[in-house]
Amino acid sequence: MKYVVVLGDGMADEPLEQLGGMTPLEYAKTPEMDRLAAVSEIGLAKTIPDGMKPGSDTANLAVLGYNPKQYYTGRSPLEALSIGVDMKPTDVALRCNIVTVSEEEGIPYDERTIIDHSSGEISTQEAAVLIEAVKPVFENEIYQFYVGTSYRHLLIWNHGSVVELTPPHDILGKKIGNYLPADKVLREMQRKSFDILNQHPINLERAKKGLNKANSLWFWGAGTRPQLDSFEKKTGKRGTMISAVDLLKGIAVGAEMNVVEVEGANGSLHTNYEGKAMAAVRDLTENGYDFAYVHVEAPDEMGHQGSMERKIQAIEYLDQRVIKLVVKELENKNVDFRMLIMPDHPTPICCRTHTSDPVPYLLYDSTKKITGRPYNEKEAKKSGIFVEEGFRLVEKLLEL
Repeated sequence: MKYVVVLGDGMADEPLEQLGGMTPLEYAKTPEMDRLAAVSEIGLAKTIPDGMKPGSDTANLAVLGYNPKQYYTGRSPLEALSIGVDMKPTDVALRCNIVTVSEEEGIPYDERTIIDHSSGEISTQEAAVLIEAVKPVFENEIYQFYVGTSYRHLLIWNHGSVVELTPPHDILGKKIGNYLPADKVLREMQRKSFDILNQHPINLERAKKGLNKANSLWFWGAGTRPQLDSFEKKTGKRGTMISAVDLLKGIAVGAEMNVVEVEGANGSLHTNYEGKAMAAVRDLTENGYDFAYVHVEAPDEMGHQGSMERKIQAIEYLDQRVIKLVVKELENKNVDFRMLIMPDHPTPICCRTHTSDPVPYLLYDSTKKITGRPYNEKEAKKSGIFVEEGFRLVEKLLEL
């Protein structure tokens, strides 16, 4: 038996008036999920424990079977693992986004508005040049910058503090003054970064093309070095991770799972869906892995952008270009498998950020056919099946 998780990041949502009271998941054309749902278990799972902030970090730990209350030490340290940073016990890691803030003339940085947490999904190549531009000004024996993926980068703070910081996607459209770091050095780095980046040649060229400038650093997600148990030792299954984002790769590194680099996988709406699907199939059928985790970032990014149409498109791509392909390939190879399809958390269009609501899951077994129901938030709630401790859902999948 092989085991697959297909994780549509932020796929869950709330009913929208524009969709006649349906959610994007309910409205989207998903014939493959519909086919599987008819013979699958449909239920709800609580992936964000009470008292913890909703995020892909805590939620994906839970989906993989790690109790966030026990294992979570911050988001950025997990990303540090992916980048290959060997954190010292005294280090604190911080996510360093390159964001878009408004650029009205004659107003101080604190009065500017955050427009885009991803700088128009800037390419890693462009972002790397911008990170190099700030390094000579800010780097020293205490603060070190590392290039990540797209707009997501890393700051390591030697002998730092786990300070309270605001995720930029939580304050889209708001003036930033009330959300700047309380720490003086971090705050001044953010302020000065605007002066360095706003008129950088890359940003002047982006503006000419009508793209959002990547004109400010934004720090958040501070934490200390993580300590995860081996996934194989916990479950008895050899696991492989297929994701474009450093957070998921870092979780996999910490859990001693295999990490697959898929060419063209970038965390955006136009990622290499088929490449991810086939990487999972190859690892399951040719490379000796028992468990594949296929993470797709696009629904979450479209939720943050507040784009209902593109979120629906991302869900439809997930259905036809990942789920359908994985199922078809495994069936053609006569492989018995169990598949869990779910979001990690909701990213509702109405608020453009994460919420802690339970998420719907679909659990399919190629060897067993049961009477299912449609797969969406409303039907999952109606099912009466509720996994209170979301980190135990993987036990259902693996039949532990």
